[in-house]
Amino acid sequence: MRTLSTTRLSLMTTTSLVVLMIGTGVTWAQVKNPELEALKKVVEELRRRDAEKDKKLEELQRQIEAMRSSLPAAEKPATPQVALEEAVKEIEPQAPAPVPTDLASRQVGGSTFRLIDISLDALFAAGSSTEREASIQQLEGGDHDPRKRGFTVQQAELSLTGAVDPYVTGEAHIIYLIDPKVGDTRIELEEAFLTTQALPYGLQLKAGHFFTEFGQINPQHPHQWDWLDQPVINTRLFGPDGLRQAGVRLGWLTPLPWYSQLYVGAQNANGEIAASFFSSEDFFGERPIGGRPFVRRDVRNLTDLLYLLRWENSWNLGDTVTTKFGLSGLFGPNATGSDGHTRIYGTDLKLTWRPTTSFRGWPFFLWQSEAMGRDYVADRFTDGVVTLPGKTLRDWGFYTQALYGFSYGWAAGLRYEFATGSGASVGVFNGREADPFRDDRHRISPLLVWHPSEFSRLRVQYNYDRADHLEHQDAHSVWLGVEFLYGAHPAHKY
Repeated sequence: MRTLSTTRLSLMTTTSLVVLMIGTGVTWAQVKNPELEALKKVVEELRRRDAEKDKKLEELQRQIEAMRSSLPAAEKPATPQVALEEAVKEIEPQAPAPVPTDLASRQVGGSTFRLIDISLDALFAAGSSTEREASIQQLEGGDHDPRKRGFTVQQAELSLTGAVDPYVTGEAHIIYLIDPKVGDTRIELEEAFLTTQALPYGLQLKAGHFFTEFGQINPQHPHQWDWLDQPVINTRLFGPDGLRQAGVRLGWLTPLPWYSQLYVGAQNANGEIAASFFSSEDFFGERPIGGRPFVRRDVRNLTDLLYLLRWENSWNLGDTVTTKFGLSGLFGPNATGSDGHTRIYGTDLKLTWRPTTSFRGWPFFLWQSEAMGRDYVADRFTDGVVTLPGKTLRDWGFYTQALYGFSYGWAAGLRYEFATGSGASVGVFNGREADPFRDDRHRISPLLVWHPSEFSRLRVQYNYDRADHLEHQDAHSVWLGVEFLYGAHPAHKY
């Protein structure tokens, strides 16, 4: 019995030790597990925060009740719930303030001036032609066209746009270019104007120095052109830099069921940037319209300003096709004498197709056409040696172009142009056929475009020109264009 008891006792002792060791081992393993310890700490911290928050809310609630009991009846909150929500907002973490995106901002009187967009857009061209450089200057008559064998700095445009206040925005574009004839650097104020944002009845006022909103191409900056050069008829009617001047323009968005806007404008009529009107003596020294002499004129009254009337409309032909149609007219004095005046009229049409499943705007198809004409009513001229009768010189023409974006970043297009006129040029030209800015002209221009990104563009353009003033009647030219953009360029009008 004693032996059995001893054995039984030993067995029980051993079993207890094993159980104790197992239990101790599990507890030790739990204590030593770092992941479990971390989770336990997180749970304890969350419980502590909840307890503190509940305690804080209770304390705030007591303070609110005490304040309500001490306030006059008119000052008491409408409900305790509203006061509690405001108190909760005070202890909750505040969202970080938005990071300002303006390049510069400062207080000016009661308004804040914000410079929103600043950019530099540079255009360069390289190429050659079967014509000599003196002839290229007339064949490519725009100041921003490729105009010489070798390389041309078409322009570098510095653009600044800002919101002056809630009612007015400001915009300025400064152009740097190198004259291809002599290599001089030129700086031009291309545009600087303000536009209202809050006039009633669908009205908008633009004031300052700006492009005249005639047709499609003239209001555009050169970097907005699809082709490297401006159309021939635009160069003839609006000069090498396009028509722009200081003045005002009032726009009215009509209440018609489609987009329809009327523009009425008044601008100065002088300078080479108003070539068909008062123009300038320097401009006539290079390009006398119809060979007529330049007659200096003063501004006598409001009839000596340049006036614009334009009506433009837009319709959506389904979900993928948009059209835009416009009619434009200009009237003002010209540089041939006190009774000389000019009328310019035109119509334009643009069609845009983009499928609903396009990728960053590709594929697309653009078709754009403009037709315009000019009645240049030249006054009678005499200086004791030369006498010229009064005469109406008519010039008209059109262009039509199509551009197809066939793959992302790539597009191909074709443009055809025609320009002609009536009424003989005099003086050095002795006939319209010898006048490079009034003769019969045809031009065909295929184009290939590649956009490596949204900030760069490469273009290859071939021009076949047939013109009466050329010695061999036709010319062949090839131009390569490179463009790059720094910064955020302001959006342009569609």
